[in-house]
Amino acid sequence: MKAKELRDLNLGELAEKEKSSKKELYDLNYQRKLGRVEKSDRFGKLKKDIAKILTIVRERELENERSAQASK
Repeated sequence: MKAKELRDLNLGELAEKEKSSKKELYDLNYQRKLGRVEKSDRFGKLKKDIAKILTIVRERELENERSAQASK
């Protein structure tokens, strides 16, 4: 998923997306241990998607902190 698409989501949707991506990554790791992974390129994509989501969440947290400090 592209960062621009992720930025359009609210925090609840981002949390849900992160949860589903982590679940899928867990399932892929389980399949890898059993030796039957079909889409091995999915590992990197999922990890990058999770990192993008966490980055966007952190950016929003910092924006909220800055706006709270500016209003004091």
